[in-house]
Amino acid sequence: MKYERSFNFSAGPAMMPEPVLEEIRDEMLNYRGSGMCVMEMSHRSKVFAQIAEEAEADLRALMGIPDNYKVLFIQGGGTVQFAMVAMNLMKNGKACYIETGAWSKKAIAEAKKYGEVQIIASSKDKNFSYIPDCSDLDIPDDCDYVYICENETINGTTYNKLPDTKGKVLVSDQSSMFLSRPCDVSKYGLIWAGVQKNVGPAGMAVVIIREDLIREDLPAWVPTYMSYKTHADNDSMYNTPNCWAIYCCGKVFRYLRDIGGLEEMARRNEDKAKVLYDFLDSSALFTGAVVPEDRSLMNVPFVTPSKELDAEVVAASKAAGFDNLKGHKSVGGLRASIYNAMPKEGVEALVEFLKKFEAEHK
Repeated sequence: MKYERSFNFSAGPAMMPEPVLEEIRDEMLNYRGSGMCVMEMSHRSKVFAQIAEEAEADLRALMGIPDNYKVLFIQGGGTVQFAMVAMNLMKNGKACYIETGAWSKKAIAEAKKYGEVQIIASSKDKNFSYIPDCSDLDIPDDCDYVYICENETINGTTYNKLPDTKGKVLVSDQSSMFLSRPCDVSKYGLIWAGVQKNVGPAGMAVVIIREDLIREDLPAWVPTYMSYKTHADNDSMYNTPNCWAIYCCGKVFRYLRDIGGLEEMARRNEDKAKVLYDFLDSSALFTGAVVPEDRSLMNVPFVTPSKELDAEVVAASKAAGFDNLKGHKSVGGLRASIYNAMPKEGVEALVEFLKKFEAEHK
């Protein structure tokens, strides 16, 4: 039976590549002769150990991760990482954050529980519609790290040039642009990403951390599970990990390698995003919410002239078979998340729908 799949523009959980889903389906009841589904097997088994090892090896190859970085698979998503970063890296008790939208704001609020936070740049003055100039930041000498949300899922901005941290450790939340384009890992001290947007099912984050940042001298109040050292010392197997997410993510890592790696993925993402942005730039009814030079390839927020018309578009889009085009509750408007697994045909179909809506509402 052929099932009809939706074009799902959700900000996460989001679409996964169909070849990956088909492979998971075929292995669901009996993974490679084991007689078990991956969800049923012990994380201490040789079969699952191989799954985890292959997933890490494929991610390392895909991103060119240097040998002096650990790859960790940690349960929980961004909310856990907001705290873990501050708990583990605030050695002097001071960190610098760049405020570019809803998710960097949440990270700032969490970090303030564990030390002093200095906001060294912000785009709040224009409703987070751009990335501030980060070429000459005022960074204190005793700052432990500089934190960015490299792609703001809600606000639709992305960094096309990394901040000059003046030698301080750069920490990046890459959740909504992870594996969407090539990445020079050596420029970062720590990268983390919730996997439910570009890689797999919700419930896990990938953390890529330089080994010298893994501390043994954490305060006694830091919970065992919240120490990066706990996960690094135990190959992400200190307790039962999110086995299913590791398995699914591993499939996606291999898929990305097979299609030509992150260079090819970036080409596809640029190609399909251009379809949507070209329409928004020519439209008399719809307006993009971000300055062109800082637009995300993953999350595209846009608006009509009124909230009432925005709501009408959302209702019509659902009737037409498009899912999750409503903007985040904190900003309103409309948003199309067009992650790696969204095919170009989905974006083209959306643009045709928006053109038709505009023609009917002139």
